[in-house]
Amino acid sequence: MSLHIGTMGWSYNHWVGNFYPSNIKAQDFLFEYSKHFNSVEINSTFYRTPSASTVKQWKRQTPSNFIFSAKLPKSITHIAMLQKCDDKLSFFLNNISILNDKLGPLLIQLPPQFKPDRFKVLRDFLAHLPTTNRFALEVRNKDLQNGRLYSLLRDRNVAVTMVGRSSLRKASEATGDFIYIRWEGERSKIKGNSGEAEIDRCSDLRSWTKLIQGALDNSTDVFGYFSKFYSGYPPGDAEQLLVSLSNL
Repeated sequence: MSLHIGTMGWSYNHWVGNFYPSNIKAQDFLFEYSKHFNSVEINSTFYRTPSASTVKQWKRQTPSNFIFSAKLPKSITHIAMLQKCDDKLSFFLNNISILNDKLGPLLIQLPPQFKPDRFKVLRDFLAHLPTTNRFALEVRNKDLQNGRLYSLLRDRNVAVTMVGRSSLRKASEATGDFIYIRWEGERSKIKGNSGEAEIDRCSDLRSWTKLIQGALDNSTDVFGYFSKFYSGYPPGDAEQLLVSLSNL
């Protein structure tokens, strides 16, 4: 079992002077980030597939035990809605796989418009995914969160994403051989651009600490990432969680 905790992305100028040194250059953000956390979820892959040279640079900038998780591009999940996207998927997988043993789970984030009537589309898409990669699925339509979905994900060893938002947490069940958590927060309440916490999440993090430790005790790998909309300051959230776990 292993624990991988970090943030969603690392390229935030408002972290300079608090998390990042005041004299740092943007191209050194990832190198500095990797001194503090052993994993990150790449946000930019949602908007476009990175070039091979960019992926090689990410790999060079991080230590040997560092793990990258990455979102599938929205051209696959939101525009194509998982249909007729074989070429786009192959291109993404080929480039992101340059990370080799630094590559963690790949996140399939479905839009709210992906409803139960598209279940067969999801089933067919998952059936053609390579078994050499780990995948996590985030569902944003509550009607799709049911026993049929969980059964499908268990059959494919795809982890249903546990979302750090009270409205979706109860729908989360372990369906893969690892756990994937995204502390997304609330965009309507948190700006996330001040470089400091805007809301106290200590109580919520304590409950997550117990869940994570239970998974680790059962020899289950855990991957978890904080959004800027959770408390407003993701590095602080990740550090606080790691301290809480170390104190158990």
